[in-house]
Amino acid sequence: MARRGATANPVSARFGDPERRVSGEFRDWLLAAEGERPLRTEVVIERPRSVLTRNDSPDIPFDRSFNAYRGCEHGCIYCFARPTHAFHGLSPGLDFESRLFAKPDGPALLRRAFARPGYRVDVLAMGTNTDPYQPIERRFRITRAVLELCRETGHPVAITTKSDRCLRDLDLLGPLARRGLARVMISLTTLDPALARVMEPRAPGPHRRLAAIRGLAQAGVPVVVSASPMIPGLNDHELEAIVEAAAAAGAVAAAAIPIRLPHEVAPLFAAWLHHHRPARAQRVLNAIRAMRGGRLNDPRFGHRMRADGPWGQLLEARLAAVRRRCGLDRPLPALDTSQFVPPADPRQPRLL
Repeated sequence: MARRGATANPVSARFGDPERRVSGEFRDWLLAAEGERPLRTEVVIERPRSVLTRNDSPDIPFDRSFNAYRGCEHGCIYCFARPTHAFHGLSPGLDFESRLFAKPDGPALLRRAFARPGYRVDVLAMGTNTDPYQPIERRFRITRAVLELCRETGHPVAITTKSDRCLRDLDLLGPLARRGLARVMISLTTLDPALARVMEPRAPGPHRRLAAIRGLAQAGVPVVVSASPMIPGLNDHELEAIVEAAAAAGAVAAAAIPIRLPHEVAPLFAAWLHHHRPARAQRVLNAIRAMRGGRLNDPRFGHRMRADGPWGQLLEARLAAVRRRCGLDRPLPALDTSQFVPPADPRQPRLL
């Protein structure tokens, strides 16, 4: 399948009978054979009752997030969010990349959440599950609407993306950042265009992500580069080069997280390796097992975002060293929560 990440479309059996989940004409369309018409992206409109997601994970530095979309056309084979498509009876494979969900009512629902009397402001994280600047943002502009709401209310926001499409919102991100209300993390996994094309087939290339870092920095937006995921035997040798290139473009901080392969991501990633990098597939998988206690994934809090063993220790030491060398080891100032003014709830009648 040209320009897609997953090499298959397996349906998860974790949530019931797989035969009822993707069937008939839609299954035939999704599983179109190589050489037939290309797999097209379908977008389903989702109408949720609430959109503010809360979490209390000790591994994550935020307690609330908003995700404009489910699924992601970027098609990154390693994406830890792929298993969420199984909740909808869809495959974490090609379905995740081609059958997307958009929440156009999201900004209005977020406004209602901000307007509640008991709401307590803290940083709103975007891009924690799927990319808020994936290609369909150009059509739906949901991320932009949320930034407009944050500007109106003085609500702090932190965005994670691997797309230079964020530069289209510099007119919002720049003023928010000058008020201490916004920062952006750019995910830069590799500087090798050939590897990026097969590992992240529909995401902007490395040069465009460096351009995004440069453009954001020039507009006064603090940028963190995330050299993540780091994959032993595949891209981990690039760590220093990635951080150095990002620092030269204007990044002010750097992070690196080892690869995570929860649920269906593990077999999808293994199949991708054997297809695209057969000579090193087993070496990469063995190295991942060595840093995850013999498994391809360790879901335990306190372990899932870091690697155990010698490789993990070396990765942390290398990251610390390159941060110091590039001047990226200073702590980032906290985003400002003091400017928040609750919006008016449009459902409440106005008093004359």
